[in-house]
Amino acid sequence: MADRHPLFMPLILVGGLIFGFGLGFSHMARPEVVLNFLLFEDFGLIFVMFGGAIVTGLTFFLAPRLFGRAPLTGDAFERRLKSFDRNVLIGGAIFGVGWGLSGICPGAAYASLGVGNVTILWALAGMFIGAYAQGYWRS
Repeated sequence: MADRHPLFMPLILVGGLIFGFGLGFSHMARPEVVLNFLLFEDFGLIFVMFGGAIVTGLTFFLAPRLFGRAPLTGDAFERRLKSFDRNVLIGGAIFGVGWGLSGICPGAAYASLGVGNVTILWALAGMFIGAYAQGYWRS
């Protein structure tokens, strides 16, 4: 952590600000919009996810070719593969149930605070408690 570029943390903050602004601007930080997507009534979320996937895909394709190493950390670009196993399947199912019940995914839940959705704090508290319980159970 000590050998990181001094701009590492500020750039992470800027990235988060852009991410949150994009979610708010596209109305994806509103649980009712996400629920309408899950009920197959509004497909705007597909375009937002597709836009994010294009930018991410281009970055993951071009960055190693242009820089060779991560500019701010100096780390080598490498893929970390996670095998598809029982834990991924069960964890994904539990995540999906939580997303469906709360009506919003974790990233959008934080952005939802920015658009005035204070009741989302209940879902955020549930996420923290669930993550803590899983970590406690695993250890």
